[in-house]
Amino acid sequence: MHEVIRNDPALSARILKVVNSAFYGLPGQIASIDRAIVLLGLSAVKNIAIAASMTHLFNSGPAIEGFSGAEVWRHSVATGVASRMLSAAQGRPAVEESFLAGIISDLGLLVERQVFSKQLAEIIAQLNADGGDFCELETQIIGADHQAFGAALAAKWRFPQPLCTTIGYHHKPHLLAAANRELPTLVCVADVIVSRLNMGFSTYGEDTEIPQEFLDIIKLTPEKVQGVVDEVEEQVALVENIFSS
Repeated sequence: MHEVIRNDPALSARILKVVNSAFYGLPGQIASIDRAIVLLGLSAVKNIAIAASMTHLFNSGPAIEGFSGAEVWRHSVATGVASRMLSAAQGRPAVEESFLAGIISDLGLLVERQVFSKQLAEIIAQLNADGGDFCELETQIIGADHQAFGAALAAKWRFPQPLCTTIGYHHKPHLLAAANRELPTLVCVADVIVSRLNMGFSTYGEDTEIPQEFLDIIKLTPEKVQGVVDEVEEQVALVENIFSS
């Protein structure tokens, strides 16, 4: 693993940028890639590699009025950061899984841009004109929503099952069996938080409420969630800087 990273100058530079950033709160001025990997852990390094590669996916594709790849990427990063913060507030050890799940949750929007660009433009125009539920409009106009497209692509790419499930149910985690609800619900709550803060392209409205049922599933009080709301914009700015070049 170390050798693979050493042979990729761009990824090595990104990892060093991360390890010396304030986001992970690690000691600064680390110049050794081996030391950086040890400090970050392989899970974080994997997420950095995936997130770095995802930036290219968001920056390619046909132009659609009201749909900016850069804004979708900003929302995805913000959802990842908020998911990680919610996970940390739970005291969970697997915060990196939550970070990655948030970042890739809207993967299906990229499929729609590539394959159903005209229909996506129609969905966005109708949403802006009349409001409504984004996923319901997708289903009416395309026949499926971005959750289904994203889950199918994630399965094809052989992503772990919890990530596939999260992508496929991050707007409807309550439909899952209780044993599978926590991570999709956590990402859903993160998605609502950053949508309410108007951070990038959102599929939720700014007035969307977080159901108490969802807070019960992720075992967080409103006060804990508000703590994430209060700090998430600052944390997102740190991560955007990491992936800005």
